[in-house]
Amino acid sequence: MKTSLNIMVLVVTFILTLLTTTILASDLVHEFKNPAFSGNGYSQHVLSVDQLQSQRKKDNEAEAKSAKAAAERAEKNTVINKFIANVESRIYANLSKQLVDNMFGTSCDSSTTTCPTSGTSNIEGATIYWVKDTTTEIITLTITDENGNVTSMSVPIGDFVF
Repeated sequence: MKTSLNIMVLVVTFILTLLTTTILASDLVHEFKNPAFSGNGYSQHVLSVDQLQSQRKKDNEAEAKSAKAAAERAEKNTVINKFIANVESRIYANLSKQLVDNMFGTSCDSSTTTCPTSGTSNIEGATIYWVKDTTTEIITLTITDENGNVTSMSVPIGDFVF
């Protein structure tokens, strides 16, 4: 009996303490954290999204440009294109050597012992004209491109000593 009385006293004490304590509470308020839903800070959210989209677009354009440049470099580095560039270079070197030989008289006609005093050549739309002035000993080289732009050079004949 004593134990049932103790249990009862404990139960009553527990119930009384529950009834006498003050309960504190407030309203539950739900707010979205994403500004697209709540509206708080929405303009900043829109600016951030726009900046991200703009940056991504720029990155895509730069990546496409880089890929195009890489493809062009790869095309220029093929064996056949390297060969063609080498042949063109050697042809131009040979043409310029012939031009210089004529200008400075290293390829004069041995039978008549006369050297040319002028010459003209057309190469890919550009006109190359040179004239040797024997009184002033100056060679004037004039190059006119296909657009009509003119480049002139004057070279003294006798000053080249190595």
